Amino acid sequence: MEILEKAWEIPEPLSVHEISMKDGAKIILRRHGNPEGIRLILCHGNGLASDLYYPFWCMLMDDFDLIVYDLRNHGWNPSSSIRHHNVPMFIRDQDYITKEIDKHYGKKLQIGIFHSISAMAALLSPTKAEAFSALVLFDPPICSPGRSYADFEAATQSMAGLTRIRTSHFRNKGEFEELLPYSPTFQHVMPGIYKLIAETTLRKSADGGEGYELCCPPEYEAQIIDYASNFAVLVDFSEIRCPMKVIGADPTLPFSYLPTFDLTNVVRANYDFLPGTTHLLQLEQPEECVVTMRDFLEHHDLWNP
Repeated sequence: MEILEKAWEIPEPLSVHEISMKDGAKIILRRHGNPEGIRLILCHGNGLASDLYYPFWCMLMDDFDLIVYDLRNHGWNPSSSIRHHNVPMFIRDQDYITKEIDKHYGKKLQIGIFHSISAMAALLSPTKAEAFSALVLFDPPICSPGRSYADFEAATQSMAGLTRIRTSHFRNKGEFEELLPYSPTFQHVMPGIYKLIAETTLRKSADGGEGYELCCPPEYEAQIIDYASNFAVLVDFSEIRCPMKVIGADPTLPFSYLPTFDLTNVVRANYDFLPGTTHLLQLEQPEECVVTMRDFLEHHDLWNP
């Protein structure tokens, strides 16, 4: 039976707020959902965009006050220098953004919902205890010294090399969309996601010419991958003071991005995984991701249905 493609249409934000980082980079916040609800702050993985996760966060709009933003040089944000495009800057950005959200939208209980590299940034943030009442982290790239680190490092070097030679300019969005089914990363995503990837990770060519280009250029994405293993070993879950839930990819599947979560941290990280998912689990099983997240929040009296 043919599976019909779903057309995902992202609604206009309730409000948009641009903030400037100390180096001049711009980050554009968008508010969706229910302003009276508990606040969720959402961000995405390397090379992607928060609007791409709409199949996941659309199920949260009735109950939660959603603030979504993109990492610098991703999504809605204008391009800035590659010199400042690194994991420490992502961490500083996240700390500054959470303070600006308090200032602009008012202080309230807020929960961080982060995927991949933004989840790593949250774990390494020196202000995470003050910024968040809880953290829900989807498949953060974490490893430990030894064999785990060696495997992780080998995977990052291979992936960074492949990322750098990726095509970044396309005649139209359809041309880019046609390539996605051949990528190992996107083999398990739900119907309609290929089109949504094209809509959320491409922008009109900056040189004024025809066609489209990736919002996050391959060189920028690869630079983050280059140093991922250096930061992946620095996470110390004993430092986390707020309730936390890590929801990972299925560790029994061959990885399509990086080796999955370091399972030596299962207990301290309150770790769970979704069977049959890879690194992009929010785009593969969004409903299951939401159910697991809601169960965690309800258990800690952070949300009541």
